[in-house]
Amino acid sequence: MNLGRAREYDVLVLTSLVWFLGKFVRYAFPPLFQPLQASYGVSNAAVGAAFSGFMAVYALLQFPSGAVADRVGAVRVIATGAAVAGAGALALLFDTPFAVLAVAMLVIGAGTGAHKTVAVRLLSRMYPARTGRALGAYDTFGALGGVAAPAAVTLFLAAPPALEAMLSRLPGADWRGLFVVTGAAALGLAAVFVGHVPKRLPEGTDRGPEREGPEPSARDYLGLFEDGRLTAFVLATIAFSFAYNGAVAFLPLYLSRAADLSTATANLLYSGLFAVTFVQLVSGDLSDRLGRFPVMVATLSLAAGALVGVVAGAGSGPVVLGTLVVAFGLGSHGFRPVRGAYLVEALPERLAGGGLGVTRTLLMGAGALAPATVGAVADAAGFRLAFGLLAAALALAAVVAAGLWATE
Repeated sequence: MNLGRAREYDVLVLTSLVWFLGKFVRYAFPPLFQPLQASYGVSNAAVGAAFSGFMAVYALLQFPSGAVADRVGAVRVIATGAAVAGAGALALLFDTPFAVLAVAMLVIGAGTGAHKTVAVRLLSRMYPARTGRALGAYDTFGALGGVAAPAAVTLFLAAPPALEAMLSRLPGADWRGLFVVTGAAALGLAAVFVGHVPKRLPEGTDRGPEREGPEPSARDYLGLFEDGRLTAFVLATIAFSFAYNGAVAFLPLYLSRAADLSTATANLLYSGLFAVTFVQLVSGDLSDRLGRFPVMVATLSLAAGALVGVVAGAGSGPVVLGTLVVAFGLGSHGFRPVRGAYLVEALPERLAGGGLGVTRTLLMGAGALAPATVGAVADAAGFRLAFGLLAAALALAAVVAAGLWATE
């Protein structure tokens, strides 16, 4: 790739790096659930509720971030969000009560929540002829944060001597160093983003075209759901988000307790869930060529079948479970860029920013409820029943998507 070609994608790369850090800090928490329970003496429900709080704040920021970006520009919103998340991560340096940890998680959730809705619109405008491909690359970068996070947690929990010497200076557990590094990186990347990206954007890309007529009202945004097909699609994405976020939050614990794998093996398989993120490059590009629904139905069906297998074959050993986790990752990651591209196309331009924000608030709100729900069900009836509930939600998403394809 020549220099000019590489420069064409610098906005995509920087936006994706911000998303990588956002996903990294999010997925650093589930592998830490066991150490957090040991340190603070809290239950599955407590750590699940804290993570749900993180995800709830993330979800609530989707609509306002899109609306604010329409007024002040996407660059400012993305950079500010990265800085807020970085500050929240740095706050975890200090050895504090569990309640303070939960508050810091809320701050990180707010910072990362300002990103995705705004970034999807920015990239769709920057690369209008290659939206599926661009969003596939973007989500691939982000999901790599999930690959790196469990490995980084393992490194910091079982630090080699050189790293241990540095971590010994921290006022608390060794894992806090992970968030210090992440916070500093987020602040630095926010500064680079706001300094470089505005010079690279074509006119109108940051805020979009001027609207004709009055500013959209809440009734205008709610009116989007009078379209039955859009409402059905949102239902499918809500079911997917609930299932995916619930599984991702507790998969390491599920593999340790329900499948009786060691913590190290469970974390390794958890990394495998994100290692297949490159499928998004393929699924996004295929959806540009073949259409959105064929790819969505295929990916959702694969994810649902794999999660059913994880529940039914809990005792089948690490090789079989690892294969099923990879299949779940292929389906889940493959769905996401296609979902984003479809929503960008389905929403009218006048309502696109806030409309995408409303939709993402709904689906991420459902995702935010999932960790608390899974934790509570696991405490009451075991992890297999909890994950069975998630598999049923994924199957519902696949059926709805298939119905939309059949009636297209």
